[in-house]
Amino acid sequence: MAVQRYSTDRGDLTRTAILALLGTVGPLSRTEIARQLDLSPATVTQLTRELMGHGMLEELELEPSRGGRPAQKLGLIGSAGRALGVKVTTDHLVIVDVRLDGEVLGAWERPVDTTSPRALDDLVDAVADAVSQIAADPPLLGIGVGVPGSVEDQAIGTVNAPTLGWQATPVGDRLRRRLDLPVLVENDVNALAAAERLYGRGRTHRDFLVLTIGRGVGAAIVTDGRVYRGARGGAGEFGHVPMLAAGPVCGCGNQGCLESLVGAAGLVGAARTRMELPEDAGVADIGRAAAGGDAVARAVFAEAGAVLGRAAAGLINVVDPEVVVVLGEGTADWAYWQVGFDPAIRAHLYPGRRDISVEVESWDDTSWAQGAAALVLATPFDAAGAAGEQGRLVRARLIGSTP
Repeated sequence: MAVQRYSTDRGDLTRTAILALLGTVGPLSRTEIARQLDLSPATVTQLTRELMGHGMLEELELEPSRGGRPAQKLGLIGSAGRALGVKVTTDHLVIVDVRLDGEVLGAWERPVDTTSPRALDDLVDAVADAVSQIAADPPLLGIGVGVPGSVEDQAIGTVNAPTLGWQATPVGDRLRRRLDLPVLVENDVNALAAAERLYGRGRTHRDFLVLTIGRGVGAAIVTDGRVYRGARGGAGEFGHVPMLAAGPVCGCGNQGCLESLVGAAGLVGAARTRMELPEDAGVADIGRAAAGGDAVARAVFAEAGAVLGRAAAGLINVVDPEVVVVLGEGTADWAYWQVGFDPAIRAHLYPGRRDISVEVESWDDTSWAQGAAALVLATPFDAAGAAGEQGRLVRARLIGSTP
């Protein structure tokens, strides 16, 4: 895997480069670090000694040698830092406390009405309460927030999210002023891609696609190891690809978007015309019917899977990823989606891409918030500084220096 080379003019950037390498490819020997970052062995020895002194690296097993002394591998210490991740939905917040190595230490859920004039105050109060409940060790590096909308600059954190009823909402600014901590705010699917880059498929793939299905439909495009955000932070609105000129009205106000057909509301609407459902039915009700052998419920999922598969093939043909990762609440019923998805995606892929791997990962309610935490936890592994000033503050907290 090609590794970016970093400036060695400043020691903090060089230390960050070492953390970046170990964080993305796993344990390595000092010799391998020096070779991949184009540093002298003496520099690597000095800097890794400092990082071990800060409690951020540890010596692991000896690497077998073909001759001469075996090499000692170095790896990250997961307890070197932690982050809080916050997932915002229309009616509740999920907050998780996550270590540097991805282990979840705690989780909270809070009700919220994002259309209320007090929504932002309630969000800030909930996060402040969570901060007050966590231990001081390992140190809290910052707060990551995932939202179902666009964020032009994650280090500023101004949110435009029609599904939340938020327009130019200063989420990042309000949290920073209240908590005096680094805060990064991002589209929730892009946040999941950051987590995949740090802990999942991104450790072995630098070009991949994340698709999410659930209440909505989303995508994140990772190219050369970085999430593609677009000119205004709005890239990846896969759910709003137009599919039917006269289709159902979507939450964005347009007609016939992909999300209006295969998102939660679209699935329930399609099922309601063909089967008996309770007034307050949701996708889980259709899933239970499918699991019980209901042919109509299974057909609803299969037809939605075929629509999603055709749309996904078009996106794959455009961006040419190495692998596709499917995530989200909707994966609970993936066995029924897959019946329509698999043949549709293979049939519409460009020749030569029809063998692309589509990997569906397990899901629970904290996964979105874990992705938000990864915004912060991935920052020390980004010496290029994509997170701006907030990223610098996170790195300063991690190495124990003053900003």
